Amino acid sequence: MTDTIDRPDTTDGDRILDHLVVRFAGDSGDGMQLTGDRFTSVSASFGNDLSTLPDFPAEIRAPAGTVNGVSAFQVNIADHDITTPGDEPTVLVAMNAAALKADLHRLQPGGTLIVNKDSFGERDLEKAGYATDSGPNGELVSPLDDGSLDGYRVIEVPMTTLTLEVCEPLGVKARDAERSKNFFALGLVSWMYTRPIEPTEEWIEEKFSKNEQVAAANKAAFRAGFNFGETTEAVAHRYDVRPATLPAGEYTSITGNTALAWGLIAAGQLAKLPITLGSYPITPASDILHELSKHKQFGVRTVQAEDEIAAVGVALGAAFAGHLGITTTSGPGVALKSETISLGVAIELPLLIIDIQRGGPSTGLPTKTEASDLNMALYGRHGESPLPVVASYSPAHCFHAAIEAARIALKYRTPVILLSDGYLANGSEPWKLPDIETLPDISVPFATEMNHVGTDGDGEPVDEFWPYLRDENLARPWAIPGTPGLMHRVGGLEKKDGTGNIDYTPENHELMTELRAAKVAMVAQDIPATVVEGDEDADVLVLGWGSTWAAIDAAVQRRRRAGVKVAKAHIVHLSPLPPDLGDLLRRYKRVILPELNRGQLAHHLRGTFLVDITPVTKVQGLPFKSREIEAAIDDAVASLRSAEQHEQNGGVS
Repeated sequence: MTDTIDRPDTTDGDRILDHLVVRFAGDSGDGMQLTGDRFTSVSASFGNDLSTLPDFPAEIRAPAGTVNGVSAFQVNIADHDITTPGDEPTVLVAMNAAALKADLHRLQPGGTLIVNKDSFGERDLEKAGYATDSGPNGELVSPLDDGSLDGYRVIEVPMTTLTLEVCEPLGVKARDAERSKNFFALGLVSWMYTRPIEPTEEWIEEKFSKNEQVAAANKAAFRAGFNFGETTEAVAHRYDVRPATLPAGEYTSITGNTALAWGLIAAGQLAKLPITLGSYPITPASDILHELSKHKQFGVRTVQAEDEIAAVGVALGAAFAGHLGITTTSGPGVALKSETISLGVAIELPLLIIDIQRGGPSTGLPTKTEASDLNMALYGRHGESPLPVVASYSPAHCFHAAIEAARIALKYRTPVILLSDGYLANGSEPWKLPDIETLPDISVPFATEMNHVGTDGDGEPVDEFWPYLRDENLARPWAIPGTPGLMHRVGGLEKKDGTGNIDYTPENHELMTELRAAKVAMVAQDIPATVVEGDEDADVLVLGWGSTWAAIDAAVQRRRRAGVKVAKAHIVHLSPLPPDLGDLLRRYKRVILPELNRGQLAHHLRGTFLVDITPVTKVQGLPFKSREIEAAIDDAVASLRSAEQHEQNGGVS
């Protein structure tokens, strides 16, 4: 990572950490996402590798001070390559009693707990759901006093009081000053873990430049937190996480949704096409609409439609007009868009459907992650209507996945579904800016001339345009409206092969159905060989797709360091599947497949390749922890050993 700031020298008494997992938790109005984002940005500019997990409350307006209203941001920073935001935080910053109640179980044993003790009054404890004691008065028992925190290093800080004190000379009203306490927490953690303060102070001045009093209050609170760390005896040591050694280049910290938006812009440039996004706001996909709307200079047009059906209609209409048509949504929106997506299958136009998956069904868990839309992506349309399906696996990979999905859509003239999820969408990691020259040319020529010689009523030869005359990839020509002489009709009624005329005959319908399926199957010719990493002589393979990549990578590395033989493979193309996948799966005695659903890909692979696969499932609205996959690996290895021992004993237990 390139240096962007001067790194402070480690002072005497500082202790070196190879990684640090910090979780900021508080009420949804306490600014925890902003606090975590600033800590992340400074760590990224310092040179650390990092991975984040923003954790939003599911309810938009949950009562303040309640567990349901807790918002959290977890970040793992390290001096080496990492892929996950960490299984357990080593530091938990709890801004109120509800945050402690909600997240204490996540903190690793012996970890550091920083609490705002001003938010542990009787009313705070009551709203957070703490129990009363058994005494005659039935008083609420504070966790700060009952010994329940004895297993942690607890630092009690009167953050609200100290913030009000430093803001009072600035003439800031008490209610407004209290909002700056998150910067006090950020200042304290910045001191404890040797984060430079200048970038944050510069950011505050720029962010709040239109309100000098707010900027002054936030800056004063940040400085007060930093100085508190220097003066208090509660913090005996500072800690340092040194920069990571990453390949040389220019880096930025990027979220999955931003990377995906930038990938779509890049795809438009690489295809030499204008982009039109038809979208209806939905969590957690809305940020793509927000980001794309900022970049009109790249030929990007964004339309916030009145509903999901209108949004996909805009995108498909744009594709007919010669644009790269895109629609973004989450699971409920994909269901509403299914009829228009089927229309795109029938008329064979390039269309991108971006699905940022969340917990379901119905409204489900809007702010929580899940990967349970796979079955809908594979089968969720009427009739025989197969589509290519691509899945991104990390925030940074969202950029390249967007380009790949666009390439397939344009080359084969078909709708393509790109799957991401809430974990990838909101999570961030360092991203090395790509060399533009290495990105593929995905441009497609429009049809501009007649392509078939027919006969007129007198039997004389005449030049014609056949909109369903296919190329070597079974893709039909793409003629935009207004091209002289190339008038043609599109619609949802079955077309005749070649001419595109309406044709209901049984033979033609079967032929067109088979041609559309064969075209999608031909995408497999572009899919590279599946990459297998790990022990070549392993009997256990961990197969993954989507955002499970991070936890799988960490788990496999840990088990291999412990002497366990295991291999891993991750697939990006879910339809069609990699052509070598069946043979690959048959090489292993055990294949385990972690999924954030009830085993949807496992069932699909079993039916496709007739191989046994052990699903490892999780549907809690949370990503996998690496230790959960480690446990699955150990179970698979133990099962194999038990089976081998049983066989050696002649089948006698």
